[in-house]
Amino acid sequence: MLTECLPTKMDALRALIADDLADVDRLIQLRLYSEVALINQLSHYIVANGGKRLRPVLALLSALAHGYGGRLHIHLAAIVELIHTATLLHDDVVDASDLRRGRETANLVFGNEASVLVGDFLYSRAFQMMVDVRDMRIMEILSDATNTIAEGEVMQLVNCHDPDTSEERYLAIIHNKTAKLFEAAARLGAVLSGAGVAAEEAMAAYGRHLGTAYQLIDDVFDYTASAEQLGKNIGDDLAEGKPTLPLLYALRHGSAAQGALLRGAIEEGGRGQIGPVIEAIEATGAITYTAALARSEAGCALRVIEDLGPSPYKDALLALAAFAVDRRS
Repeated sequence: MLTECLPTKMDALRALIADDLADVDRLIQLRLYSEVALINQLSHYIVANGGKRLRPVLALLSALAHGYGGRLHIHLAAIVELIHTATLLHDDVVDASDLRRGRETANLVFGNEASVLVGDFLYSRAFQMMVDVRDMRIMEILSDATNTIAEGEVMQLVNCHDPDTSEERYLAIIHNKTAKLFEAAARLGAVLSGAGVAAEEAMAAYGRHLGTAYQLIDDVFDYTASAEQLGKNIGDDLAEGKPTLPLLYALRHGSAAQGALLRGAIEEGGRGQIGPVIEAIEATGAITYTAALARSEAGCALRVIEDLGPSPYKDALLALAAFAVDRRS
């Protein structure tokens, strides 16, 4: 049971690195400044709009778990969060989303053009901060991750409205679009501390498995949670024609009638069939299957850091893997 590996609750985890997280937030606020008023307004709107800060938390914990004693982990955590925030701005425009974290999306408030351009500003500011670190290995990790995320976005676009998307192809999209930044954040901590190649690869694998588990649970929530829990509209993936794993599993394992319903729902998009779609997903065990795969990924994340030396930060990494699959939103 993953919950047996949960030595601290998430609030205790955050308390463990509270000072570092506060420094990350201060640095982000400082580096967001621009003489262009709209950039300030829009970037602060989305950055200040809550969020779990999982990626910067992961970068901080990875460095601290490997004994890092400097301050560059604050810088890298802020960079990771800026990259993530830029992807959110662009995602919401591409998906025509109007709700994120229980609040109107930036593109709805400020317009698509402003959101795309400020997303570009956040990317470029993140790269300016990378240069400040003056470490080519760190530049390589973050630039490769950013490029892979962009590829994942295009892969997802290509697979929209395609009911013939395979599970393997969908998991590849998850890896590129979501898990890659988790992987980079975890790898950075090991690199920064000079922990060695084996430790670096172990942390990268931990982040990859963690990010995959996290996204799979997000897929589950899109058909099982309330809008209040999600902070966005129920069935957003279906409305956008995204063939996520619960849909794909139900399509492959349902009756002929269910298969026809789900195929049409993916091809057409929209929420017109959300009720029958949810019924088909539940009837075929798609939620159970997807959640089980998420737990398997989280279990892999735990195993790859077994050799990491004991510390409160390792305990927090174990707790983070449990949180990825046991959270409620």
